Amino acid sequence: METTLYNAQAGQEYIIRRIDTSDAEMNAFLFSLGCYSGEPVTLISRKGKGRVIAVKDARYSIDAELANAIIV
Repeated sequence: METTLYNAQAGQEYIIRRIDTSDAEMNAFLFSLGCYSGEPVTLISRKGKGRVIAVKDARYSIDAELANAIIV
C-alpha cells in the first residue's frame, strides 16, 4: 500500500517508490537531497507538520509539502 512520507510511521525505513510533484524545482531539490525512486529513507520523527528524515547518512528537516510529495 502506498503512502506519503508525511503519513509514514516514525522510526521506520521505507523505499521511495516515486516523487509525486509537477514542480520541477521541488523535484530537483528532493533529488539533491538523495530522494529518488529506489532510495531508502528513514522517517526519524514527526515534529508538528514537519518531518525529520535520514537519507544517505544525512538528516534533513522537511516541511509537509515535501513530505507529501515523497511516495513510499
